[in-house]
Amino acid sequence: MRALKCRSSLFVLVVLQSATSLVTGAPSQALQDSLRRIFTTDELATKYPKPMRWLEDGRALSAIEPSAKIQDGSEIVNYDTATGERKVLAAASLFVPQGAKKPLDIEDYQWSQDRRELLIFTNTKPVWRRHTRGDYWVLNVASRKLIKLGGPGPESSMMFAKFSPDGKSVAFVRGNNIFVQDLNSLAIRQLTQDGSATTINGTSDWVYEEEFDVRDGFRWSPDGTRIAFWHFDSKGVGLFPLVDYTDSAYPTIREIPYPQAGTTNSAVTIGVVDLQSGAIKTMQVGDDPRNNYIPRMEWVANSSTELVLEHFNRLQNSAELLIANALTGMTKPIFEDKDRAWVDVNDIHAYKGGYIWLSERDGWRHAYWVRAGGSAPELLTPGNFDVIDLVLVAEAKNAIYYSASPKNATQSYLYRSTIGAGNGEPERITPSDEPGDHQYDISPDGQWALHTYSTFDDPPRMEIVALPGHKVVRVLEDNAELRAQVRPLLENKSIFFQIAIDDGVVMDGWMIRPKDFNPGHKYPVLVNVYGEPAAQTVVDRWAGSSGLFHRALAQEGYIVVSFDNRGTPAPKGREWRKIVYGSIGPLATADQTAAVKKFCEVYPSYLDAQRIAVWGWSGGATDTLNLLFRSPEVYKVGMAVAPVPDQRLYDSIYQERYMGLPKENREGYQRGSAINFAAGLKGHLLIVHGTGDDNVHFQGTEMLINKLVALGKQFDFMEYPNRTHAIDEGEGTTIHLYTLLSRFLEDHLPPGR
Repeated sequence: MRALKCRSSLFVLVVLQSATSLVTGAPSQALQDSLRRIFTTDELATKYPKPMRWLEDGRALSAIEPSAKIQDGSEIVNYDTATGERKVLAAASLFVPQGAKKPLDIEDYQWSQDRRELLIFTNTKPVWRRHTRGDYWVLNVASRKLIKLGGPGPESSMMFAKFSPDGKSVAFVRGNNIFVQDLNSLAIRQLTQDGSATTINGTSDWVYEEEFDVRDGFRWSPDGTRIAFWHFDSKGVGLFPLVDYTDSAYPTIREIPYPQAGTTNSAVTIGVVDLQSGAIKTMQVGDDPRNNYIPRMEWVANSSTELVLEHFNRLQNSAELLIANALTGMTKPIFEDKDRAWVDVNDIHAYKGGYIWLSERDGWRHAYWVRAGGSAPELLTPGNFDVIDLVLVAEAKNAIYYSASPKNATQSYLYRSTIGAGNGEPERITPSDEPGDHQYDISPDGQWALHTYSTFDDPPRMEIVALPGHKVVRVLEDNAELRAQVRPLLENKSIFFQIAIDDGVVMDGWMIRPKDFNPGHKYPVLVNVYGEPAAQTVVDRWAGSSGLFHRALAQEGYIVVSFDNRGTPAPKGREWRKIVYGSIGPLATADQTAAVKKFCEVYPSYLDAQRIAVWGWSGGATDTLNLLFRSPEVYKVGMAVAPVPDQRLYDSIYQERYMGLPKENREGYQRGSAINFAAGLKGHLLIVHGTGDDNVHFQGTEMLINKLVALGKQFDFMEYPNRTHAIDEGEGTTIHLYTLLSRFLEDHLPPGR
């Protein structure tokens, strides 16, 4: 469950039970001008370089670039990493189909291993959050022959096409079945036969995509003789209807198999199809495929007969690494990680016959070397700090690269640890004179990295650096123009701080003060909250349009703040993150309330403790409701965008990971659900939701509305027809939403006295 971003000229404000105060005014002209620049123009947009991918182990980078010769055409180019020398690998003229007037719109591409052929993804359509369905073409670079794949099948119906290891065929998913097409004869074979609306092969169901990021659901074996794939049987999963009232005379209904907490999951298995015989072998994983999870699957390195699988129980407090025999289906465990709360999913990183695994078994998130032989895991990153993310396993260098920040949980830096020889002290690679947030895409050989660096007050710069010395080889984008454009907004300098509340708990926070800040003047406070285990808000990183929105409000005369409570995924140790297990909601409410009260005590001369507002999206909207309902003496105004008022309504994988099963934790679900505390509402509340939200369903908001009406509570409410969780579909939607939020805030908590 995560906050997303937000465009409709259509605006209907629904107020139930004649709300005490309608949103009637408009933001000040200065704020309107800022919102327009942020959300309707590119003036303040962050620029990113063209997406680049490593070639030749890191000696080169390839990218899609506009053609200078053909209008609306793109070409695939190669850059020498060390020198920056540019070479066109495939000109735009090669991507013009026979009889067509213009070239293909290239959205993604893939080289065959011998670099003789290029697979092009085009004419794409969204499947939930990403464009994963479309058409595929193959270009033979030498012969210049361009061929459309998939035969006479429907347009934009192919998914996840990829070359076989020998480059002679391409496998793809269509209609929830897996196919393989020979590139010489163009003959197509259907490998699975049972694909349907409820039987899914080679991709995933809704909840695996949302919570495990499983989309591409099949893998070629290294020798190309087999394909391993996820198989989902979603029969019995509850169907959630999304109603579209606007696209036709009669409303239409789309039903999504969506498992709410405690309900029936898809039965998930791993199958392996032998391309020669067509026989499919199912791997024997767990006793009940509806109450186990397989979030990761790969072939064992250099093996076409063994798979490595990641296997979780339904409570997600036990994770196993399994080796599966692709011929017999038998599996054997090589490692198990347990936690009395939950175990996080790891990507599979192979290293010398074993795997690198992140575990919190000693109270910190550390990297371990798990050998396939079953011996005790070897700690690779000793020390009282958390590994934030594993960036690269450099087997040839006997090293791992990872992000960490031992002294400041709001920042992120690159570190390296060697494997073997006692696993010495972690080595910081990021220069010590660049505090902030650093993200890396390291070349397979560990010699180079695409490096992105930003701070809360400084837009990103992207560059190529040479490792391990971190020497800048070439700047790809420095956002100098953006830096100049946002300078007036950046005059609202931020302050990062720590605030101590009860029991020695120290919370991180940031504050943005008005441009002409006067320490003798009392300012209203706006709190931006998320508060759940999926994300931090207090990070020293450029926040894009949402950060500029907060700065624009600060210019109006608000002090905008944010705090990370216990239970957020800050790198502050296991206990910080997992103390909330079984009770999501109450602790965040207590911590957030204690923090803002203490903050007002520390700065009583300019923080007005009687004028505090809070807003958030998704999990942050849920916490907004909790804060307004449970601490009404503190929070006078709240704006909740796409909340989850009742935790029982959210999906099984996310909610059960942090709360357990509803039948086993009834009190926790009751105590954690904001709807059960709606009677506490005293302040001004705005609820916003998209009716087409497939993630956080509109249902929860409707139930909350019923509850508030029954309680006689006044509030404001806005629905955006057919918008998803991002509320960004349709012309004008984004600016409309942020204007709505701004004027509600100014109407009910005006910045001046």
